[in-house]
Amino acid sequence: MTDVAKNKNNDNEKPRGPGVLKITQSILAGALGVQSNKRRQEDFSSHSPAPYIIAGLVFTGLFVGGLMLVVNLVLSGQ
Repeated sequence: MTDVAKNKNNDNEKPRGPGVLKITQSILAGALGVQSNKRRQEDFSSHSPAPYIIAGLVFTGLFVGGLMLVVNLVLSGQ
């Protein structure tokens, strides 16, 4: 395949969004307050905020559910 053909194929591909691992790392780093400025800029330059919003809501739900579970376990032991 020639260089021209390779470039033509790359032009037809749409830009890929951030992967699941990158989104998870960003959500956890943001929750702990240790997000680097470079990583934050990468996150905000993403094409769509939807994956970050959905992951943030899921993380928040799991966090609150985990806290409720711990509190119920502690209170049931008294």
